[in-house]
Amino acid sequence: MQVEIWSDVVCPWCYIGKRRFERALASFEHADEVDVVWRSFQLDPTAPAGGRDGDVLVMKYGMSPERAAQIRTDLTATAAAEGLEYHLGNERNPNTFDAHRVIHLAASKGLGDAAEERLFAANFTEGANVGDPATLVRLLAGIGVAEDETRAVLASDAYAADVRSDLEEARALGATGVPFFVLDRAIGVSGAQSPDLIADALRQAWAGRATEPARS
Repeated sequence: MQVEIWSDVVCPWCYIGKRRFERALASFEHADEVDVVWRSFQLDPTAPAGGRDGDVLVMKYGMSPERAAQIRTDLTATAAAEGLEYHLGNERNPNTFDAHRVIHLAASKGLGDAAEERLFAANFTEGANVGDPATLVRLLAGIGVAEDETRAVLASDAYAADVRSDLEEARALGATGVPFFVLDRAIGVSGAQSPDLIADALRQAWAGRATEPARS
């Protein structure tokens, strides 16, 4: 069974959703038969490569500074409950197109999940700029992708078509936010839902496979 996860590495709920999905998958009886595929999504495709100065919640969404601070406090607590350490407020919120391209590079080597995890941690825990090419080279090297390979991808348009395809497919599926989980192209789960809900969806999708007509 295939599970596709549309996600953006600057989305705080996506990292939380990753942890909740992992907990759900650990409880799933057929976990060893699930193929997880990470798909690209951009929360802010118009963001500059180097990120934006100032508070994005205030500038982009028109929140008061007090409301933005409360949201970050609540998110930090929610993340902590999932074992994640968030340091919010200093994020650069860069354009993530290149980050998604190098995730596709990592996925071609069977390291897609490791790349997602590393970039999430870099952004939310370490405060790294995941739109910076030198930072992406360093982060990918840490999971086993040769620096020269990452530099070559970033210096070209490699995997750009793959990222655009993911973005177009998200729109076709009606995904307006992330995380967005698609199970065997039969069931969709939107948002960082509870592990129990995700586990139920996994079992429902698996049961649906048993009722499908035989394929020639």
